[in-house]
Amino acid sequence: MVINNYYVYIMTNKKDGVLYVGVTNNLIKRIWEHKEKTNKLSFTSKYNLDKLVYFETYTDPENAIKREKQLKAGSRQKKIDLIEKENPDWEDISEEF
Repeated sequence: MVINNYYVYIMTNKKDGVLYVGVTNNLIKRIWEHKEKTNKLSFTSKYNLDKLVYFETYTDPENAIKREKQLKAGSRQKKIDLIEKENPDWEDISEEF
């Protein structure tokens, strides 16, 4: 049985900059798409969001989507707190893969 992973992630352009919350089943490909601006009209392209600063992994797509909606509905400060707990310097963690 193949287990697929699903990812909820946060992108930004700089520390304390614009935040974007997304969900995907292929994190590496999706981050590449954001960095390469493959969709020129997207929110991430418009605001030059090219740094992955946070992500969570799920095996169930429904839980990943539920978490994405929870993060999107939450305050900006809650997102910042999540990022800074795991990544206090707001480094682009996509460089690790």
